[in-house]
Amino acid sequence: MLKIILFGILILLVLCAIIYYLFISTGIKLPKETDAIVNEVLQSKNLPKLVGNDTGFAENDGVKIWYEKMTPSNSPKGTILLVMGYNSTALVWSPNFTQPLLDAGYQIIRYDNRGVGESDWMPNWTKKNRYTLEDMAKDGMAVLAAAGVKKAHIIGASMGGMIAQRMAISHAEKVLSLTSIMSTGYMDAPNVPSVSSANMRDFVRLTLRHLVPSSDEEGELKFMIGVQQLLRGNGPYEPSIRTSAERTLYEIRHRKGRNPKGGNQHGAAIKASGSRLNELSQIKVPTLIIHGKSDPLVRFEHCEKYTPLIPHAKKLFIDGMGHDLPDLYMPQIHAAILDNVSA
Repeated sequence: MLKIILFGILILLVLCAIIYYLFISTGIKLPKETDAIVNEVLQSKNLPKLVGNDTGFAENDGVKIWYEKMTPSNSPKGTILLVMGYNSTALVWSPNFTQPLLDAGYQIIRYDNRGVGESDWMPNWTKKNRYTLEDMAKDGMAVLAAAGVKKAHIIGASMGGMIAQRMAISHAEKVLSLTSIMSTGYMDAPNVPSVSSANMRDFVRLTLRHLVPSSDEEGELKFMIGVQQLLRGNGPYEPSIRTSAERTLYEIRHRKGRNPKGGNQHGAAIKASGSRLNELSQIKVPTLIIHGKSDPLVRFEHCEKYTPLIPHAKKLFIDGMGHDLPDLYMPQIHAAILDNVSA
């Protein structure tokens, strides 16, 4: 009898610890207006259309890669290929990012990396046969070929910046310029700070609060809003809750939703690919490095380490920007990008 009582007390203590960890201890808190906006988006019958009509699939070694073309009203000056990052789809390249580039006369192509979105989710993936950033760079080259583009300006964000660097090194004949945003030449570079333990704990809490209890749409939306808050910088801006909620719900209802294994695949690809630091000197095209000084995920020290290794690389380091692309900083980001591609 005593053993049963002690076991019951132990279970109660564990439950109390979990409740404290999730709801009482410090951690990421969603903005107070989150519930109202999420409910409004969930009840809306007309989500914004986030994908145009000019879409298709490329194929690289049997892997299908979804892409979308956006064409300016006049004859294009050239093509910009957008490469998104870790466990994120092409839709993270928002109209606020793409429209000024279209207005400047460039054709835009964005695509879903393998493992996410409408591209193949790699159902037979294991750690033993994981793909690499080189494989993902070839996916991008296959997209250009399918779209009938011989050469393009490459813009990559986060892991997409790593893939874009790989393109500029291994497929230089197809790259006109490189823009690497909030990225690194080696995620495990020595003497460079990694993601803080506090940030990692907040991510775990966020997952347990909104993904583990249920797999419904509301949980998905709140999880992505929380991730957005985790990645923000310390500048005078607030990430758009509505934009995140609408994009997440669009992914669920009109595309394939979130691949629960996508993050593991992409993380393994980064790990397996190792360092590019000794190869960056091979990049000869006009290069622009953009990084937020308060990036909590790919710390600013990464940028300071790899930027000098690329010959004549231009820099745009932004006070207050985190691991995101806030509207507040879009004018200077676009100005720097257009200056680089025109070079």
